[in-house]
Amino acid sequence: MRVLVAGATGAIGRELLPRLIEAGHEVFAMVRGESGMSEATRMGAEPVVADALDRAQVEAAVRQAAPEVIVHQLTAIGHVDTRHFERTFAATDRLRTEGTDNLLAAARAVGVRRFVVQSNGAFTYDRTGGPVKSEDDPLDRSPIAQMTSMIAAIGHLEKAVLDADWTEGIVLRYGAFYGPGTSMAPGSEQFEMIRKRRFPIVGDGGGVWSFVHIADAAEATLAAVENGGRGVYNIVDDDPAPVSQWLPELAAMLGARKPMRVPRFVGRLAAGEAGVVLMTELRGASNAKAKRELGWHPAHPSWRQGLQAGT
Repeated sequence: MRVLVAGATGAIGRELLPRLIEAGHEVFAMVRGESGMSEATRMGAEPVVADALDRAQVEAAVRQAAPEVIVHQLTAIGHVDTRHFERTFAATDRLRTEGTDNLLAAARAVGVRRFVVQSNGAFTYDRTGGPVKSEDDPLDRSPIAQMTSMIAAIGHLEKAVLDADWTEGIVLRYGAFYGPGTSMAPGSEQFEMIRKRRFPIVGDGGGVWSFVHIADAAEATLAAVENGGRGVYNIVDDDPAPVSQWLPELAAMLGARKPMRVPRFVGRLAAGEAGVVLMTELRGASNAKAKRELGWHPAHPSWRQGLQAGT
């Protein structure tokens, strides 16, 4: 198939492009400039140039590629500053709203039959009820102020794709990425903070995280491109875990002392309200539907094996 990947040079795009090419697909990479063109060409894809926020450029790029499938992996997330969470996600929010609308308009014009999009299943589920959520559970209906715009952008993205009845819309709610090119990799700022004991457990550390290795996320995306049906899929590993469990284990893997524990009010001063939510209130996600319907099984079924291999 002819597949266009938007966000092709990001962490997951760099894992996905070679897999698509190896599977025999004709792959086009939507990039913004010369450096992206060079990287896409190096990976074996044909680059098409467009700024995702410029509708005319997006339409021209999609017409040039004439894809059967579009994979939307556009984000602009760097270091996550939990004290200014909304600022961290502001550029990504625009890509998930304006960028999604631009891609969908262009896709409709050329008759794209399948539209696969990156969503978030790590930080977005309703913070009530049980510790592990399925795709039928709602996104956070009462987010804190700092997370409102991010949740709203995710909601816009998912609704726009699923409501597009002219194409097969597939939403992939990825867990927290780790592995090469992510914020949880050897030498990353996050690992160094844990190593230097600057990443404490806040409160009871009861927030449940669902992780996914970046390579497993790419494999799931390939499965969605080839076999997915309309709907939402959690792309996470088999082992959702509270912060109070995974953070001390990761510290041990890194040869660090156990993380400090601080009360919620101290955590709020240091990491903001969003940091407290991430540490104490998150809900994890189940991958049962993705296994059942996509035939996908993570090569790293637990963050334990994946992180141990990476450290």
